[in-house]
Amino acid sequence: MSNMQQAELLNTKVTDPACDDANFTLVLGGPLYQLYLRTKLARPALELVTRRAASIALICWIPLLILTLFDGYALGGVKLPFLLDLGVYTRFLAALPLMIAAEWIVYHRLNSIVQQFVDRGIVRTEDRPRFNELIASAKRLQSSSIAEAILFVAAITIGHWAWWQNVISVVPTWFASGIGPDQRLTRAGYWYAFVSLPILRFILLRWYFRVFVWYRFLWGVRTLPLHFNLFHPDRAGGLGFLAGSVSAFAPVLVAQTILLSGIIGDRILHAGATLPTFKMEIVGVVAFLMLLVLTPLTFFLFRLEEAGRKAKREYGLLASSYVEDFRYKWIRGQRPEGEPLLGTSDIQSLADLGNAYNVVSDIRLVPISKRVVLRLAVILIVPILPLTLTMVPLDKIVDRVIKLVF
Repeated sequence: MSNMQQAELLNTKVTDPACDDANFTLVLGGPLYQLYLRTKLARPALELVTRRAASIALICWIPLLILTLFDGYALGGVKLPFLLDLGVYTRFLAALPLMIAAEWIVYHRLNSIVQQFVDRGIVRTEDRPRFNELIASAKRLQSSSIAEAILFVAAITIGHWAWWQNVISVVPTWFASGIGPDQRLTRAGYWYAFVSLPILRFILLRWYFRVFVWYRFLWGVRTLPLHFNLFHPDRAGGLGFLAGSVSAFAPVLVAQTILLSGIIGDRILHAGATLPTFKMEIVGVVAFLMLLVLTPLTFFLFRLEEAGRKAKREYGLLASSYVEDFRYKWIRGQRPEGEPLLGTSDIQSLADLGNAYNVVSDIRLVPISKRVVLRLAVILIVPILPLTLTMVPLDKIVDRVIKLVF
């Protein structure tokens, strides 16, 4: 190895965020990340998002277009031609790029979120070594080559088997000739089944593995002797910053509702189904995805409840003592001679005492507000809303809006 190469390698190790022990990450590391770096699809901090997302999406989509054009299945020749397959667009030109781009978002947001355990004093100085070990353990796990290999094999084998068991169509399609059990993959179908779909499944499974690592990390943090700030205005003992993890993972969740909308859209457009038929599937998927990111925030529930009970007991004693002194001074007339009630700071102090007690009494056992939950639900439903046009024609919707406005 030349001196120049050694210097470049040394510089990479120093500047690579994945090598920083204090830098929490769920996305830097592992064979795919190293492949990104070697193929110039990423820099150490996951820059070049557009290049990476577009390249992988086109690897999945362009060969399908070319092969179907050669076979005559792009716009005709079969009941479901390639360019009229809604699922192909939602999978490879929407959901897949979004899941790849989400890596950059998750890296930057979760890193700052985890740092706030220290910045807010929730993890004290003497507990920093244990906290840093939890960070290091999470980084080792998410960078595991064995874990990614297992996910890749599962995407190719189990994923393909499950797909083939459920792909039987009643009409010929661009990726499979014939009908029912006798259908056979076309040339485009082979690329679709053994390249495009495995890439999509692997990226999705990789995200679920990362969510597992996030669960494991927060579960470990829960066991530390945390110092909650029970008078913090977030009414979550100072843990309100954890709600930011919901928005960090939101693009990954939205990508999955995009996948769902593509599947349902194809059933409606090409199999004669109706949107209400899938209401249980829609509710079930949205509820599952919401629970996926909200569940780890409940890990601190019992710790917050215990700290809240202790704070209310201690602060209740302080409040009782202050109120009794206030009553003795101002109600029973034992104030110093000549001291007027008007302009005294005692009443303001009494009001401040009440406000502080309200903060302690209203501590949420889960560090997330109803507004965040509602916003997440709306974001997840948005990709499915265009399917309502299959129930009410667009021109009628426009006419009603015009009449309503004018």
